[in-house]
Amino acid sequence: MKKKYDVYGIGNALVDLEFKVNEQFLYDHKVEKGLMTLVDEATQFRLINAINHEDTVRKSGGSAANTMIAISQFGGKSFYSCKVANDEFGDFYMKDMKEAGVDTNLDAQEREGGITGKCLVMITPDADRTMNTFLGATTDLSVKELDENAIKDAQYVYLEGYLTPSNSGVEAMMRGKKIAEDHGVKTSITLSDPSIVQYFKAQFDQVVGASVDLIFCNELEAMTFTGKDNLEEARQAMKKEASRFVITLGKNGAMIFDGDTFIDIEAYPVKAVDTNGAGDMFAGAFLYGITNGMSYAESGKLASLACSKVVAQFGPRLKTFEVQEVLRTLK
Repeated sequence: MKKKYDVYGIGNALVDLEFKVNEQFLYDHKVEKGLMTLVDEATQFRLINAINHEDTVRKSGGSAANTMIAISQFGGKSFYSCKVANDEFGDFYMKDMKEAGVDTNLDAQEREGGITGKCLVMITPDADRTMNTFLGATTDLSVKELDENAIKDAQYVYLEGYLTPSNSGVEAMMRGKKIAEDHGVKTSITLSDPSIVQYFKAQFDQVVGASVDLIFCNELEAMTFTGKDNLEEARQAMKKEASRFVITLGKNGAMIFDGDTFIDIEAYPVKAVDTNGAGDMFAGAFLYGITNGMSYAESGKLASLACSKVVAQFGPRLKTFEVQEVLRTLK
């Protein structure tokens, strides 16, 4: 019997605010380039006020949210468990997710007071993205935000690594994984960011446990997670952590382990403008592919092409018709 959802995601609900900045701005404001850094609200407010506000992009986001939206845009069905506050940004988030065709837990729950989380995404001329995140309400995401019936009715559960700094977030990830495993639902996790893997490795180990079905990461995250200093050793060590995994390699494409063999995925040459959301799109396209009858190689090719479209424009998401064009190109 076909499941209602291709993928059920658990992650942070953040309103992404994207700005173009130069490297001098990052230096002047002591912002560490290329990484995601958790900050307090005052710091984020100060940075936003210091930036030229032209060409601002505002989207419902959070890494796993972008992945669930991509799945929906391809024509799949996704569900997202998250937490926002009863404020203007929370209203915007709920509306944006509905318009993207993603089911959430937000309609069924009364929202609490507080502040909806926001991610300040600063894009430098080299297309690198630097993120300063104030988590707000999503700090308290917990098992209360899970929808057990939706998990049971999904092919995959997708866990966002950015939840690992929160004790209640880790608890929600572990609970979601257990429900999935108890009902024959496959489990996947994204390692999210090298600094998160470095500082919260123990929490990742807790969530992954004996193994997961699928891990998404980039080259640096793979090496940090496995404690290896080269990709060859890291990919061998990853076999102990997951039945299958995807390692994205930027302009060099990606490497997929399908449980038996390694598959090299070529990149589509493109001039990168903004790399924010590239990994999220790769995961979304890949998960859509493997839950809708495509092979790992075909899903990797779809994900690589979709990624090339995302990095060639400003903002972490494509329009639905652009995603559908990607799908048609490969059929």
